[in-house]
Amino acid sequence: MRNTHHLHAQDNRAIAAAAAWLRQGRLVAFPTDTVYGVGVAAFNAAAIEKLYQVKRRPFSKGIPILLADIDDLDKVARAVSPLARQYIAQYWPGPLTLIVARHPDLPAVISPNAGVAVRLPDCDVARALIRAAGGAVAATSANRSGDDPAQSGAEAVAKLGGWVTAVLDNGPAPGGIPSTIIDCTSQTPRLLREGPVIIPKLSLAGEWV
Repeated sequence: MRNTHHLHAQDNRAIAAAAAWLRQGRLVAFPTDTVYGVGVAAFNAAAIEKLYQVKRRPFSKGIPILLADIDDLDKVARAVSPLARQYIAQYWPGPLTLIVARHPDLPAVISPNAGVAVRLPDCDVARALIRAAGGAVAATSANRSGDDPAQSGAEAVAKLGGWVTAVLDNGPAPGGIPSTIIDCTSQTPRLLREGPVIIPKLSLAGEWV
């Protein structure tokens, strides 16, 4: 383990430093509109494997991808359905994660199947970081599997200090609960995790941890 840099988002050098570490394949924890996340460069297979290891997350549970801008969706997804695009138009940026067909350029380790979970967070700090890191970051909640997600930069340091290169601290996360997840890879959407976004007529049909 190494020392973890505790960066403050108000420092105008912090985002650039954190983005540089992401581009180098390092792990960085950062704020989102829901809870704090921990992420790596989305196209770096070795970094994604390291993220699974640090999280103690089984490879059977894919790693979501956070985007900086809607235009970045085409970098990580293909054949996005009209229904998924309807959800995107209505709820992005925001706490809704959609599972869509993954782009063939993504490392296979990102997901155990042909889908990938994607989201555009409603958080300026997160989006600035992701944009500076290339537009897409593979990220999951800032905690070890089985633990509660970090709700602040201080909690992220407490949970992941020594395991990640840096924590980008922007104070408490405003949302407090993980995003809603909907699988849009088939004609009938499936709700995999309940969260802040409530879609009428969709009941829980799966499980995402």
